[in-house]
Amino acid sequence: MNTQAPGAMPDALVTRRMAIQRVAALLGGVTLIGGDRLLAASFEPSALDAALAQGAGAFSTADVALLDEIAETILPATSTPGAKAAKAGAFMALMVTATYDPPAQQIFQQGLRQVDEACQAAHSVSFMQATAAQRLSLVEALDREQHAEMEDRAPKRRLRAPAAPPAPAGPAHYFRMMKELTLLGYFTSEIGYTQAMRYVESPGRFDPDVPHAPGDRTWAPHA
Repeated sequence: MNTQAPGAMPDALVTRRMAIQRVAALLGGVTLIGGDRLLAASFEPSALDAALAQGAGAFSTADVALLDEIAETILPATSTPGAKAAKAGAFMALMVTATYDPPAQQIFQQGLRQVDEACQAAHSVSFMQATAAQRLSLVEALDREQHAEMEDRAPKRRLRAPAAPPAPAGPAHYFRMMKELTLLGYFTSEIGYTQAMRYVESPGRFDPDVPHAPGDRTWAPHA
């Protein structure tokens, strides 16, 4: 069972691989930014708390707090805890520092400033001061923007699917990066793995016909 924080290795390796596949599928099948480095990156669970308290790499504590709120807007708490409870902001800061190349890091870091600038332009307040409704409105607009940009740069569809998901041409939109890492951090956290999804540590037998009613949470794969 994977009860470690997101990013912990080696126990989380299989889980993270499956989570990457899940996130890629949710986002249209495009390869995630960071590629194989997302699998290789390793940090102790305590690194998340350290990033929250001290920052990580070029990210200050204020940056990590902002990333937490962006992540929570993308995946808010409902009947299960949201991305902030899974420390997604710290996860993003650590993963960008460990897995993104310098140009992608720069785009991501500049994107934080752009989120605030867009919020000021739309609502005359910073993202941290915005209401939940204002944050959601902004995030939805940014998501539409990144989706349109990524679609424009995606390779044309082929009659036969390529062996691996195609990578988009040119640098990714900063909000695409934030969305990818929010989902990845959440679904590799203990909260995402055991509360957003259903998990049974030792089923004891193979059961190919488990009841699954409409609206039931998905089953988490075994690590």
